[in-house]
Amino acid sequence: MAKNNKGILYGVGVGPGDPELLTLKAHRIINEADVLAYPAPEDGDGLALEIVRPLLTKDPELFPLRLPITVSPFPAQQAYDQAAKLLEIPLEAGKSTAIICEGDPFFYGSFMYLFERLSGKFQTEIVPGVSSPMACAAVLKTPLVSRNEILTVLPGPLEEKELEQRLLNTDAAAIMKVGRHLPKIRRILRHLRLEHCALYVEHATMQSQQIIPIENLVVKKVPYFSMILVHKKISHGKTGVL
Repeated sequence: MAKNNKGILYGVGVGPGDPELLTLKAHRIINEADVLAYPAPEDGDGLALEIVRPLLTKDPELFPLRLPITVSPFPAQQAYDQAAKLLEIPLEAGKSTAIICEGDPFFYGSFMYLFERLSGKFQTEIVPGVSSPMACAAVLKTPLVSRNEILTVLPGPLEEKELEQRLLNTDAAAIMKVGRHLPKIRRILRHLRLEHCALYVEHATMQSQQIIPIENLVVKKVPYFSMILVHKKISHGKTGVL
């Protein structure tokens, strides 16, 4: 409990999917917190809770946060406002509250929006987690960058011209949030002649993980948790990295 008798707020990154990739600190905090809050769809528990469930050693108060994934900021902002107000209840009562999120809390993490709303009122601690680009590089067995190379992290929803320009002006890239943007990304890779430098993976480190050659992707939409790594100085053949 914090000195002002309010509960401490923790933002805890739980990694990309494999429970064994949680840090020791994250493992400790999720098992010491009075309340375990987690982003969840309208139905079900969501991935973050699925990741940590095997590691829970006690029965914390579970606090699902129904946060929509949407392009429009307006319903999302309302959902975060509502979630923050709900979280104030246990925090004001002096309960330590851990908000878990996939990957890292401050790397495209939903926690950052709750942090903006709550950190001014409550003592807050951030626990970093293994981010998806690092996890994808590990399972693909390919380096992200080396020496003085520049890595650019690119969201798939970017406009085609901007995405192409940013790919053109970097040594390597992690293209995230591929989803329904796969056809656009493939067009750009072909236009820049980078398909041979690109690797695709979905659900990295999870039981459902799949590594698929770019040329074998015949669908127009792939899972949200998918990524394409591009490294201009490494050519990827069917047998691995050359």
